[in-house]
Amino acid sequence: MTNKTSRISISAPKDLLTKFDDTITQMGYDRSKAIQQAMNNILTEQNWTQSPKTTVAGAVILVYNHEITGLDEKLVDVQHKHAKIINSTLHLHLSAEDCMQIVAVKGPSEEIQKLTQELSTNRGVKQLKYSIIAT
Repeated sequence: MTNKTSRISISAPKDLLTKFDDTITQMGYDRSKAIQQAMNNILTEQNWTQSPKTTVAGAVILVYNHEITGLDEKLVDVQHKHAKIINSTLHLHLSAEDCMQIVAVKGPSEEIQKLTQELSTNRGVKQLKYSIIAT
């Protein structure tokens, strides 16, 4: 099966296009490659949230205040509850109060969504982000 290419035209504000071109040049992309990558990222993001049984992999990154009593234990308990989808974790000390955890995950998207929800709702978790890719 041949993968055919389609040409498209888009409109964008001039300042946005200038910033985009500067950024992708630094990254080593041309416009076509950068837009293709952005399209793939959008499709992956939509797919993993809309298809609960899809197997995905990625990283969940959270920053939290380890001075909050019991928070470390709660985060570990949540991770043990979801051990079947967690491949590895990395713990970093950011400051006297703040820590970062990077949790490598692989499994059904609905399970990873549950993990992110359970981690983010703990008092003392300042920020949670994830990067998920289709496998």
